[in-house]
Amino acid sequence: MSRILVIEDDQTIGGVLVSALSANGYSVQWQLNGGGGLAAAAAGADLVLLDLGLPDRDGFGVCRELRSILPGAVIVVLTARREVMDVVSGLESGADDYLIKPFRVIELLARVRAHLRRNAGSATDADGASSVVVLGSLRIDGARRAVVGEVEVPLRAREFDLLLRLGREPGRVVSRETLMADVWDVNWFGSTKTLDVHVASLRSKLAAAGPGTAGTPVISTVRGRGYRLEDPGRSGK
Repeated sequence: MSRILVIEDDQTIGGVLVSALSANGYSVQWQLNGGGGLAAAAAGADLVLLDLGLPDRDGFGVCRELRSILPGAVIVVLTARREVMDVVSGLESGADDYLIKPFRVIELLARVRAHLRRNAGSATDADGASSVVVLGSLRIDGARRAVVGEVEVPLRAREFDLLLRLGREPGRVVSRETLMADVWDVNWFGSTKTLDVHVASLRSKLAAAGPGTAGTPVISTVRGRGYRLEDPGRSGK
């Protein structure tokens, strides 16, 4: 049974979430503030629903601490903030996805199922041996590690899945729709801003791991089509 931690100070919203998630077979714990949520996270969770507007702590700070405590968990932020930069800040703080209030419970449940299904598939990847990709100084291996030169790149689960998906077709454009379906879920619906932020994070981490390292691949944006992981071995050809 998947364990879900809800950190939400609104009694009405929290009650609805707990009822809906419990009715769908999840083990749910509900905390009303950031401090309680962080304490509860120490006991483990597979997915966290985190309200950014908490009464005691900055929601972005709580998100960063949750990511440290639960590196393998899915974090979905719930926010009434509609500004793009607020959403981006949440994702850059370590969240995997976001929902803007008010949202439909049916959409939230679909997102939860998609994330948990994808995480379970990533954790039990049966063809890890065939997942080894080498591009220039980058090696992506079956142990779910990405290494540039001799430096391991600290990737979250979805960032690794995204890099591996692009790495399986180096030099080719992979459409946004394909990336969302393959990395998140075939039945995904909702904003693709999550994809853009994950790509930006990947670019930053690859660059940070490989300064001065020749042959570090870069991710290019092909406007109107998707993204491409450049093959340094073919550059200039």
